[in-house]
Amino acid sequence: MPGALRGPSDYSQEPTRHPSLRINAKEPFNAEPTRRDLVASYITPVDLFLKRNHGPIPILDDIDSYYVTVDGLIDRPAKLTLDDIKKLPKYNVTATLQCAGNRRTEMSKSRKVRGVGWDVCALGNATWAGAKLSDVLQLIGMPYHTEITPSGGKHVEFTSVDQCPEENGGPYKASIPLGHATNPAADVLVAYEMNGEVLKRDHGYPLRVVVPGVIGARSVKWLDRIDIISEECQGFFMQKDYKMFPPSVDWDNIMWSTRKPQMDYPVQSAICSLEDTNAIIPGEVTVTGYALSGGGRGIERVEISIDGGKSWFGASRYQKEGVPYIAGDIRSDKWAWVLFKTVVDVKDDMEIVVKAVDSSANVQPESVETIWNLRGILNTCWHRVRLLTIHNLRSLL
Repeated sequence: MPGALRGPSDYSQEPTRHPSLRINAKEPFNAEPTRRDLVASYITPVDLFLKRNHGPIPILDDIDSYYVTVDGLIDRPAKLTLDDIKKLPKYNVTATLQCAGNRRTEMSKSRKVRGVGWDVCALGNATWAGAKLSDVLQLIGMPYHTEITPSGGKHVEFTSVDQCPEENGGPYKASIPLGHATNPAADVLVAYEMNGEVLKRDHGYPLRVVVPGVIGARSVKWLDRIDIISEECQGFFMQKDYKMFPPSVDWDNIMWSTRKPQMDYPVQSAICSLEDTNAIIPGEVTVTGYALSGGGRGIERVEISIDGGKSWFGASRYQKEGVPYIAGDIRSDKWAWVLFKTVVDVKDDMEIVVKAVDSSANVQPESVETIWNLRGILNTCWHRVRLLTIHNLRSLL
């Protein structure tokens, strides 16, 4: 749509960001909140939500000229305006979006990896509002639960307008299987609101895709096109990034085509009330953080250890205030993180460890070495923080 939504070639018109964000890269802008800010509330404030970008932030010059092209292996291509999308039933979906590179900095301490260095806060939980993608596709004659179109379409590709160096200046793009896109229960949204407000530029204004339960790389912002295609998207971020390789693969022997693009994310948890190393006065210490799993799987347990993993005890889990959290319960948000809390009595130096177990009994691995990969994605090993008591620190001085 020439002149309506465009991706600038430089960073001279970037939006203002919250001063408390930890900036991991300035151009393109990539930043995360502090640990304590992240878990201060179940719903992440928009200004503190993860900022993940691959180029300058797009600019919308004229909302009345904006439309999304729906095309590809279909019989009824269309150009849909924002008003067309808003005429469809509006759904609110609370979902956590997590960058696949979350906790990359920790993984790089084991062996060097490539990518933006993220602490444990490359994620956020928001209530997204918009039309279900399954309803958008119904507008062009595609029934719910369609796996393949008569013309051979099996995937839905989303294309943005930003200018990405990895795409040689072209736009970011990604795809999901058609059966996923046309399943109303998957809650895939073409979203225009975040936490009850119109999307901000950093988060995809005027329209973005939200694919719950899947790594954030598939939730394309600044939506320009939706295309029904026969094979997976062939863009850089589907074919040469965000794939999980074993520790034996390095940049000399990697064969990108041997792995499928990552979709669901594994079970994950992290402590956010403490930094990696902390000076503590002996006594009770409150430990809080988050846990989540992909694919709509709930969190069955969050376990804490203060003896290196020899023994464990459970932390309390919660989402919405006043509503007990039960994994899989209709009152729980299936696509959202769970926050946890416990109290530890600190008498001496110690290491606190957290791990989560999801509703399919998937458990976080103990060691980062077993899941190390050259791009530093999906670091889901046990999260550890060290506590050094003040009296022991004084004895060292």
